[in-house]
Amino acid sequence: MNPLLKGILQANLSPEAWSWLEQEGKFAADGNISRFNISFVAMPRKTGKRSVEISESEASALQSQRKHFTINEWSVDRVARVWLLMQLDAREKDKYQTAIENLFLNAEMSELVALYSSLPVLAYPDLWIKRCAEGIRSNIGQVLEAVICKNPFPAEYLDESAWNQLVLKAIFTEKPVLDIIGLRERTNANLAKSLSDYAHERWAAGREVNPLLWICVAPFLDDHNFSDIQRLLVNGTYTERKAAALVCHESNFGPAKRLLMESNLKEDVESGKIAWTQIASE
Repeated sequence: MNPLLKGILQANLSPEAWSWLEQEGKFAADGNISRFNISFVAMPRKTGKRSVEISESEASALQSQRKHFTINEWSVDRVARVWLLMQLDAREKDKYQTAIENLFLNAEMSELVALYSSLPVLAYPDLWIKRCAEGIRSNIGQVLEAVICKNPFPAEYLDESAWNQLVLKAIFTEKPVLDIIGLRERTNANLAKSLSDYAHERWAAGREVNPLLWICVAPFLDDHNFSDIQRLLVNGTYTERKAAALVCHESNFGPAKRLLMESNLKEDVESGKIAWTQIASE
């Protein structure tokens, strides 16, 4: 990972900016915490904030080193900050944790984005589970997206309660749900019930419901929540009907299979013409 990010940064920075960053990385590796703090804060002034350019082969190579890790659409200062964090001397666990925790405590928005983005590549991942769970409570949109979207850490380390809160927060705040790594793998009965309850609250208030939430309900469709899907497939908007048809297609619940058989959307679902990615774009 280190040489890959190093090459990407060298290609995206001026020689002067890379020379500065490389030197700051050496200070971090030597355990110079005061210098590390200064360089972390100063990063945008030294590197700029333009979007990083990365080839498909580089993106693939990163994911081969760290599954689901991506820097696509990141700014160059965000990448540089994550790289700098990776250089920090991690031999003394307590000192390492204190240095990074102090950054979290004093960070402004773009610094928090970089810190949460770095969770998948920091040493001692167990140290950052509570910090990740706290990030879910953020009301800053960009920070919340750094925790929720295209970040493999939550799915790998959060317990069920915190994970469910993450998915619910993504729905509440209208974040791109399909960008949640592990969404399908970590869906569970408690989450399905919470999402169904949330849908009922929205309907009672005369409000729309994000059709993507039903992805997490499909594996747990039963007598208690099947009426929700019937409602959507019979009386919903076209987008809601498509979502309901997908739920029936993915569910093993007998009545759902029979309901789909009676729907004029059956062929489009089974052929893949109707998909969650399509619904997300509508």
